[in-house]
Amino acid sequence: MIIAGLVVLLAIVGVAFLLRGGEKPSAPAETITPQTTSPAETSPTTTQAVSEKPRLTGNIEQDVVSIGNYLASMGIHEAKYTVWAAGDPNSVLRTLAIVEAAYRLNKILEQHGVDFKITVEQKFKRGGGDQLAEDFAAAFQSQANPDIMANSYKHIARFADEGYLLDITQYLETYQDFLNDFYQSLLGAVRYKGKYYGVPQDTEARPLYWRTDVAACIKEKTGEDILAGLAEKIQKGEVTWHDIYRYAKLAVETGCSEWGVLHRKGSAHPDLIQFIYAFGGKLSDPKTGKLVLDVPAVYKWLYVEWKMARDKLIPEDMMSWDWGKQIHPSTVSGKTLIWIGGTWHWTEWQTKPYYTDPQTGEQRPLTAEEVKKYFYYTLFAAGDPGNEPVTLSQPFVWMIASNAGKDNPKYDELRDVYQMLAFLLVVKASDPDLNAIHSIISAHLPVRKAAEQLISDKAWVEKLANLEIELSPEVKNAIADIVKATVNEINIEFLASASKMLAYTHLTPMHPQYPQLASIFADAVDKVLRGEMTPEEAVNYIISKIKADPELAKAVEIQGEVPKDWQFP
Repeated sequence: MIIAGLVVLLAIVGVAFLLRGGEKPSAPAETITPQTTSPAETSPTTTQAVSEKPRLTGNIEQDVVSIGNYLASMGIHEAKYTVWAAGDPNSVLRTLAIVEAAYRLNKILEQHGVDFKITVEQKFKRGGGDQLAEDFAAAFQSQANPDIMANSYKHIARFADEGYLLDITQYLETYQDFLNDFYQSLLGAVRYKGKYYGVPQDTEARPLYWRTDVAACIKEKTGEDILAGLAEKIQKGEVTWHDIYRYAKLAVETGCSEWGVLHRKGSAHPDLIQFIYAFGGKLSDPKTGKLVLDVPAVYKWLYVEWKMARDKLIPEDMMSWDWGKQIHPSTVSGKTLIWIGGTWHWTEWQTKPYYTDPQTGEQRPLTAEEVKKYFYYTLFAAGDPGNEPVTLSQPFVWMIASNAGKDNPKYDELRDVYQMLAFLLVVKASDPDLNAIHSIISAHLPVRKAAEQLISDKAWVEKLANLEIELSPEVKNAIADIVKATVNEINIEFLASASKMLAYTHLTPMHPQYPQLASIFADAVDKVLRGEMTPEEAVNYIISKIKADPELAKAVEIQGEVPKDWQFP
């Protein structure tokens, strides 16, 4: 029977062989052993079919599931990303929102039974974004850069030209509804040479803050109420920097404050750049696409700084003061009449212990009630009569590195898939509730219409105040103290009021050489404050620095002359 069975089997095999034209039967499927090069990578099993390579559809749930399934089918069950950001102490959602985005996308993946997850490593740096930008550029050379960075839009032009940023134009065209919810005026901050290289994260206005107690002291000693109708007078151009000089002098000469005006340290961008616009100047020529050194406006700006420093109304070493030890403590303690600041300072003063309590001698933050009591705010005043008041916005934006996802398995093969996933992280991090939370706790202005609607929803704001909102435990714990200190009616009212200033806002040029020009401005400001140069010498110094750099010389048009008949104050 056994022999008969073998004969039958051989006959069947022989027939099959003839029917296949003599072709040998297929070998058994090869058993693939998982590789150990990465904990995130395992080889697909013999029963796992490789999915079709995904494409974005504009539906984030569908897209993340498609990407997750595809990578899982390739034996990859985890993708890792890094995000860097800089800012004031309350702007932690510039990184944490990406962490939250991963949490939310992972929940979607889990609900659909996809064996794939996203992890995010974040680094938030206190301070401005210029150093972070340099760190990013240096890290890119060794492929150690983050996948996503939140920084000033001013860096986009340079980084796009150098190939550091991902062109996300096609992605955003697919996510048109998402794009349309952003305020259109802000989209220019992420568009360069007709392409999109980022997504707006926040924006702000830069008011003049006036100490009400110093103003009350001036009124008591001189009879002049400088705050009476001041916001409206500045808005109408009736109060200019000529008047502000006089008010600052009154404050110091009467002993009501130690200083008349304090401003940022280190750089001229963006706070001090407002002087150029306030004196009717410009920074670029849309016809030529070049930067502009507007000599009359820059001269007047430098003259105001020089004159105030000579009259002891502003510190000669202002550009080297320490933020936490000198600038903010002096401002919140009433040692200056005017602070040239930003909307975010309104809540920063409520969370950082800059103020020394006169009763206890202990350092503590101000309460919301104290900030409202002691600070009156206005637009940045016009330079001369006939000029217009201004403010300046510096939107922070999320930029995706052109090598996003580089630290993940099979990157060369799956680069475009990892890039799409990085984009989805940014989309999810821009959820209206996350944008609204960031706006409230950091006093930045929302960039999405849906976020603004949430901020005006009292019931939602109350839930936020009680942390009764859907957030990952990690993010909720990280922002709990800031939420407790900042989510209140006073700050919501401030946001609504400050948002109106955007009607007067300017954006600095989207040009790769602009940061370099702004750095030269900062040097010039420092020199005139210290009395090392006169304003005219400082203008000539700026011109010489421009001409000494061939690339900068090509990029900058020098327009106008130092005004000979202008007087200040």
